[in-house]
Amino acid sequence: MAAPLMAPPGPDSFKYFTAESLANIELRINEEKNKPPPKQDSSHRDDDDDNKPKPNSDLEAGRNLPFIYGDIPSGMVATPLEDLDPFYQAQKTFIVLNRGKTIFRFSANPALYIINPF
Repeated sequence: MAAPLMAPPGPDSFKYFTAESLANIELRINEEKNKPPPKQDSSHRDDDDDNKPKPNSDLEAGRNLPFIYGDIPSGMVATPLEDLDPFYQAQKTFIVLNRGKTIFRFSANPALYIINPF
């Protein structure tokens, strides 16, 4: 399967986090689990962290949103949004941006097994 196309950074990158968004994340997680492991030769070390994907340091929680994303559309401030960082595409997370464009990342797993993020 080809890598999902990523939207170019900008105000159009912001999407509300919905139940459908969470279902898509769960599908990606299941696809990753069902994907056969890559073949490795005996000289390859399994604990090599250099080849693993890493979160984008510009999109860390607590940092301000990079200028390349522009202004947050009205109505999307302080609301759950789909995560902008491709590293989190197969993880149950969402972000919230405040007026100062600070990124807050939250888990979409149910709290106390009963309270969902919606």
